[in-house]
Amino acid sequence: MSIHYTHEKRYTKTISFVNKHIKKGSNILDLGIKNILSERLISSGYVVENTKGENLDIDFNAYSKKKYDCLTAFEIFEHMLAPFNILKSISSKSLIASVPLKLWFSSAYWNENDDWDKHYHEFEPKQFKFLLEKSGWIIKDFELWTSPDNSKIGIRPLLRNFYKRYYIVYCERN
Repeated sequence: MSIHYTHEKRYTKTISFVNKHIKKGSNILDLGIKNILSERLISSGYVVENTKGENLDIDFNAYSKKKYDCLTAFEIFEHMLAPFNILKSISSKSLIASVPLKLWFSSAYWNENDDWDKHYHEFEPKQFKFLLEKSGWIIKDFELWTSPDNSKIGIRPLLRNFYKRYYIVYCERN
């Protein structure tokens, strides 16, 4: 299966960011079902447990009973109505999370045909920082990057070359 180059860029940047902050062999809870990024984390030397596809706004208590070295959440909080609850309850020393940023020239993603494939939040950095601080996390490092898609023609694809689209943070407990 071929991976679109914009996704490959995001995966590569994400794994590099994790490697910068988390020791190999660390026990990670990755929010979301097993996917390309969690498989790459495993092949990079991390011990990864994924959630099972349950509604994490409601059904997160099973994960709050265990301790993890790191909680990872890659492009999942925008799909949750209340990410505060799981962020507050998980027992972890560190958090690495990435979210798509709100862009002035593009409305929030909304798949009409799928109840779960919607963005309830597309954050500005200050909003995401506020959520993290209120749930007990302090941002220690972050990166922003663009998501150009030169396979499409138009104003939006052109603007994606200049405006940061992804925001990734490394946090520790407050």
